[in-house]
Amino acid sequence: VLPARQPTHPGAILREDVLPALRLSVTAFAKALGVSRQLLHGILAERHAVTPEMSVRLGAVLGNGAQLWIDMQTRHDLWTARRKLAALLPRLEREGAALSPA
Repeated sequence: VLPARQPTHPGAILREDVLPALRLSVTAFAKALGVSRQLLHGILAERHAVTPEMSVRLGAVLGNGAQLWIDMQTRHDLWTARRKLAALLPRLEREGAALSPA
């Protein structure tokens, strides 16, 4: 069952909570992460995903570990994929069941 609400993109958390709390500009945060301002801006605008490498960077700089950031991105991506494929999933599940040995 697909939850009604899409899980929050990690970029939204960074944009709405982390940067204001730390009183950091995008430029300063990008510098701390060792990435370009453009790359970080893409994540903050929710146009780009937090990759495993970026989650390691975020976890190291923010001190909360990489797993938090990659899990947040995974939940967001899985929800989006399930919603996109919602009409196809019943057929895939029937075909998968037919493949199982009796």
